[in-house]
Amino acid sequence: MKISARELLGELLDPGSFVSWDRPPLEVVTSPEYEADLLAAAATAGTDESVLTGEGLLRGRRVAVIACEFAFLAGSVGVAAAERIVSAVERATALGLPLLASPTSGGTRMQEGTVAFVQMVKIAGAVAVHKAAGHPYLVYLRNPTMGGVFASWGSLGHMTFAEPGALIGFLGPRVYKALYGKDFPEGVQTAENLYRSGVIDGVVPVTIFRRIAHRSLTVLCDAPLSPPEKESDPRDFDRGVGIFEAGHELYGPALRETDDTPAWQSVLISRRADRPGIRELLRHVTDRVPLSGTGQGELDRTVLHALARFRGQPCVVFGHDRAGQSPEQTMGPAALREARRSMSLAEELRVPLVLVIDTAGASLSREAEERGLAPEIARCLADLVTLDTPTVSVLLGQGSGGGALALLPSDRVLAAANGWLAPLPPEGASAIVYRDVRHAPKMAARQGIRAKDLLANGIVDRIVPEYPDAADEPVDFAQRMITAIAGELAELRAKPVAELRAARALRYRRLGVAES
Repeated sequence: MKISARELLGELLDPGSFVSWDRPPLEVVTSPEYEADLLAAAATAGTDESVLTGEGLLRGRRVAVIACEFAFLAGSVGVAAAERIVSAVERATALGLPLLASPTSGGTRMQEGTVAFVQMVKIAGAVAVHKAAGHPYLVYLRNPTMGGVFASWGSLGHMTFAEPGALIGFLGPRVYKALYGKDFPEGVQTAENLYRSGVIDGVVPVTIFRRIAHRSLTVLCDAPLSPPEKESDPRDFDRGVGIFEAGHELYGPALRETDDTPAWQSVLISRRADRPGIRELLRHVTDRVPLSGTGQGELDRTVLHALARFRGQPCVVFGHDRAGQSPEQTMGPAALREARRSMSLAEELRVPLVLVIDTAGASLSREAEERGLAPEIARCLADLVTLDTPTVSVLLGQGSGGGALALLPSDRVLAAANGWLAPLPPEGASAIVYRDVRHAPKMAARQGIRAKDLLANGIVDRIVPEYPDAADEPVDFAQRMITAIAGELAELRAKPVAELRAARALRYRRLGVAES
């Protein structure tokens, strides 16, 4: 059964809170037959057009809404419907309201021809202006969503979810069969397949979407909480370690030489199967909302991204997922395109970006080369250096190769005590220099890959301790790292973005260059 626009609004918004913004639709009549179609559609649907717009409350939060009505000429969009949509988007932008859109449509209204077809342009333009103003735009696709509606405002959400079992695609199956004389491949144009393919973020009923939307807007729209206080751990003083910033200590006495873990030992520690990764960090944050894929038909299971709050500090978080990695499953170009989606989201939504580095290396394969692994690394580096939002990178474990470097350039870089960063795994460096892998420990020491060396060389700003191995204290370590990230986010949010961007560029301009 198809959910009507009013049913959708009733399930999405607080009871009795919807207020319509709609005025009588523009008169667009091309023939007596079409006029009769419009009258019949209004009687069938109980609405005066194929879309309803207005505002309401979502768990007490004021939001703007746009909902298609499929019973009105299959939810098709012509000039009048497009004008109603654009007016609602512009009003939401002027009021500074987050916008929730729920399309269900057969596409462009054929009775109005090309004039209706080009309405896609002005709808997409209005949504782009709304997003450029920093206002959230969340989309919930209903069954079915096809054609020009899916190819315009249905595909521009910061986050996009869909109704279970929904038919979603560009060219409808009936049209495809008429044009090509055969059925469209089964199972392609479904919400579930688009989720698996990285086009949308999830498939949920509207009641769950209501919760997701509320959680997303809590992250994006609520004011950040006060920054966490910097608290010492008694073990810092017992062991002579703490959380350290380049040039001075923050939480405890300076590192002693007796705490000097060899680089190779850190490498081995970082490879423990039970070492906490990004999933463990996300278990201890609040209001997290998972995202999925590039939004452009790619998905890499070696990475994760989400909206979240770290101790009340909102952010987009993206990182390598050690649970999804194996010798047979390594990060490819799609993972970096997902990273760039997260970068774009953070910039558009004007929230900080947190990047988590924890990878044994990028994919070495024909597919990775042909699909542009190296260019994507380059684009990530360029995007991060010039990104107009605060950024924090976290070297959580392994930091091998270009796939790790692609997430490094940030305003602040934290490292777990046993995190490391290298051009290649030490075994690879050994193979180049010594033509064997036996010298990997020696290469690890010589190359300055461990957190302490990275701190001394200005690549890392702070080290978050492990006692002595994060795998032996996963919860405490995760809490410690989250507190450190939250503190950095709070400090960075207080600085002008232009100042951060200039300092970021200067930092990497000077790195490794001796003072004259």
